[in-house]
Amino acid sequence: MRIITFASGSSGNCVLVSMGESHILLDAGISFKRIKDQLSLSGLTPGELSAVLITHEHSDHISGLGTMVKRCAVPVFAPRTVANHLRAAVPGIEHALCELPVGEDSRVGSVAVRAFHTPHDTPESVGYRLSAGGETFALATDMGGATEEIKAGLLGADAVLIESNHDVDMLRMGPYPAALKRRILSEHGHLSNAHCAALAALLAENGTKYIILGHLSRENNTPSLAFRTVGAALEGFDGVQLCVAPAAERLTVETEAAVCLPR
Repeated sequence: MRIITFASGSSGNCVLVSMGESHILLDAGISFKRIKDQLSLSGLTPGELSAVLITHEHSDHISGLGTMVKRCAVPVFAPRTVANHLRAAVPGIEHALCELPVGEDSRVGSVAVRAFHTPHDTPESVGYRLSAGGETFALATDMGGATEEIKAGLLGADAVLIESNHDVDMLRMGPYPAALKRRILSEHGHLSNAHCAALAALLAENGTKYIILGHLSRENNTPSLAFRTVGAALEGFDGVQLCVAPAAERLTVETEAAVCLPR
């Protein structure tokens, strides 16, 4: 299994997961040109993608989708409410759009896919669990808290990408308006470093070996602070690799080679 983050954060989100001959893009929140360039660096073309899975309709998750569906015939999967928003927001997407039931196993190529709900300030938002060849990857970002549904979606995955959005003290002391701070700290906002650390420890207890921290705030967090906070909670767990997804650069995780590094 190979996981490559192309971008992760409020300026754009896009992750490639390759499992055997299946190549799945999770979100398309960067330009199609950047997606195409990043795929080329990965030895792929857009036409070789098995599917694009969309978590929700905020622009940092779908900004490259309109051009993508015009330029290549790749199926786009999303849960029903998200799919309805995409029909209104992305002209010409109907021919590519496939509705994905939440909480049920579906199949994309050789990969079993399960969506699970995440609490965020949008009518519907989901994370995804992908399984093939005896390995599992799961992603959950844009969530105000780690619900039981999220934990069920993540537990037992070999590799995960989870949100470590902000440090609470940085956010409270920072320049954001009070209303925005309340939104981020709410149950439908974003996950803090401390809450991410508790979730990471639970995942490590249940066998996760690769933990990628994603969707970091540029204003209310730093990669080193997120790494330290979550890393402290993982002390004593042997064999767990922790890394931070850059906002706009590549990070590669290859489970076969046991590597987790920018490249």
